[in-house]
Amino acid sequence: MVTILVTGGAGFIGSHFVEHYLREHSDDTVVTLDKLTYAGNLANLFSLQGNPRHFFYQGDIGDEQLVSDIIRKYEITHIVNFAADTHVDNSIKNPRVFFETNVLGTQVLLDAARAANITRFVHISTDEVYGSLLTGEATEASPLLPNSPYSASKAGADLLVRSYVQTYKFPAIITRSSNNFGPRQFPEKIIPLFIKCLMAGEKVPVYGAGTNVRDWLYVEDNCSGIMHVLEKGTLGETYNIGGGNMLTNIELTRKLLAHFGLDDSFIDFVTDRPAHDQRYAIDCSKIHKLGWTPRHTFVAALTKTIEWYKSHLDWSMSEQRLA
Repeated sequence: MVTILVTGGAGFIGSHFVEHYLREHSDDTVVTLDKLTYAGNLANLFSLQGNPRHFFYQGDIGDEQLVSDIIRKYEITHIVNFAADTHVDNSIKNPRVFFETNVLGTQVLLDAARAANITRFVHISTDEVYGSLLTGEATEASPLLPNSPYSASKAGADLLVRSYVQTYKFPAIITRSSNNFGPRQFPEKIIPLFIKCLMAGEKVPVYGAGTNVRDWLYVEDNCSGIMHVLEKGTLGETYNIGGGNMLTNIELTRKLLAHFGLDDSFIDFVTDRPAHDQRYAIDCSKIHKLGWTPRHTFVAALTKTIEWYKSHLDWSMSEQRLA
């Protein structure tokens, strides 16, 4: 039987993973640890209330005693680390917080996990660590060329995990996913922010000319990919997880506008942010060879996401928070 610790499990992707894992593994136990910052919310775990196989703790992954106590109390066998500060704009304003959580917090988790001889540790990263690619796709062997404090902190954490694999033969795997979207995403990210604006009849703010390119991955597909790696991935390896949906920001914006029956008059082009990466693109052939591919089409997943926000008008990240 597996007892898994999911850090950052009350956040957007983490909460979907906790639900996904418990749904697919009827005999296992999940312990969720989340600091409940502005982007973490107990409402994200509402469906698990009363579930005897799920336990929640509010706390920081940088709290050595708390992390060690949880691992020991529940005899944790596996860890999936989603805990991170993630918004690029916020990292530009306050870089230190990102390195404290994303690098030093990861180091605390690694040391506690190593002391407990856990079976498997999956570290969740991002395609942003590869930097901006004008052409081609980044493979797992591509150099890390981060351009924002956020992506630099994630790259630092990736290298830290790799060093534990090399130095201590630590049983870790890294996943790097493209831009996620779906229900319950905090509205600082482009898709939920734009949905929120359009539902209120407001214009949407598009950076620069909207030519930046991203690959979009539905959150449920990312969760299934992470679980596939958790169960079948090779220790010490890194796996890119992408949706295969490359769009410029202006193309994405117009798809959202079309859903609401609106035109370009609802676009407000705003000053671009510093060092805004032009294009992310990842080669996902490695995880495809492992037996995983995304199940959702972009149009169907985007429609599902929009309809979720329409039917959850009272949903707020300030509700049901412990702190």
